[in-house]
Amino acid sequence: MPNNKELIQKFYTAFQQKDYATMNSCYSDDIVFYDPAFELLRGNEVRYMWEMLCKNARDFSLTFDNIIQLDDEYYTCDWVATYTFSKTGRKVVNKVKAHMRFADGKIVEHSDGFSLHKWSSQALGFMGQLVGWNSFFQRKIKNKARKSLIHFIQSKN
Repeated sequence: MPNNKELIQKFYTAFQQKDYATMNSCYSDDIVFYDPAFELLRGNEVRYMWEMLCKNARDFSLTFDNIIQLDDEYYTCDWVATYTFSKTGRKVVNKVKAHMRFADGKIVEHSDGFSLHKWSSQALGFMGQLVGWNSFFQRKIKNKARKSLIHFIQSKN
């Protein structure tokens, strides 16, 4: 069984290759995930999210580093995804801080932190830069992300 640092390396190496199946194999069955766009996801929602993101990724590259063990269960790392946002054709460089909790050789909790305002400024251009800080505008982004995920899940079933 790989140690937690090796599991993080396996997860992000798979992400670099858009290998969502290997990414998802790093998670426990009852994984809990959170990020600023999708917010709280659980179990298969998380797995479908990674599948959707990997399948839709265009001009995608990813780097990761700075894996830090905080204690026996918790780790952090930094990762940067560079890609073309499909809805606008704009280039995005998203800098993310991941927090993960481990149990029984699997990731049981995973949260990614990034600025939704910075993301929307890149992905959506002037409008994102102008109002991307606004909670109403951010709610629209979150609702669209959730709706895309629901549509993807429904298309699989």
